[in-house]
Amino acid sequence: MSQVFEGYERQYCEASASLARKCTAAASLQGEKLKQKTAEIKSGIDGAEALIRKMDLEARNLQPSVRAGLLAKLREYKSDLNNLKGALKRITSGNAQQGTREELLESGMADTLGVSADQRSRLLRTTERQNQTTDRLRDSHRTMLETEDLGVSILHDLHQQRQSLLRAGDTLNTVDDNVGKSRRIIGAMARRMDRNKWIIGLIIAVLILAILVILYFKFVH
Repeated sequence: MSQVFEGYERQYCEASASLARKCTAAASLQGEKLKQKTAEIKSGIDGAEALIRKMDLEARNLQPSVRAGLLAKLREYKSDLNNLKGALKRITSGNAQQGTREELLESGMADTLGVSADQRSRLLRTTERQNQTTDRLRDSHRTMLETEDLGVSILHDLHQQRQSLLRAGDTLNTVDDNVGKSRRIIGAMARRMDRNKWIIGLIIAVLILAILVILYFKFVH
């Protein structure tokens, strides 16, 4: 339901209840006080009628599925307002005769205001249920948004973890490359050391052979 319509609706229900109390009070008044009270009631009825026009305009601008229910409520509000107008008319027409006013208070006024009170009570209960439904929908929407935010946060964390794992993988690949290079260097050094050992062994052998030759020639000659 439109929040604008709900605002007008609450204002109308409050105004209607206030007008009903004023009509009840006016039925026991006389003279100048009665005139002041009826003028006050008429002004309140004009304000309530303006609220109904605003609700009607707002309802007709909504979607058809929502509009039908609101227009049905408006018909009840208009009926309630007509009852208030009728009560005001009976109060003003009975101003000349106290007996008529007392009879109005005991019979017609009580019936009219009783019907209006029943309608207001029913409308207020309906409005309260609709407001509760709206509140539940708002809570559900808020929960959905919070869940969506939580999901986005989890996805963000997972993305960061994925990036960390990718960086760790790159680091491991770099380490593997360095280990491979180290192995190749160590292998080359080992082969060089083996070659050097053979060279040194060969040099020693040559030196021994030379010494033996020198000793041979020395003792023979």
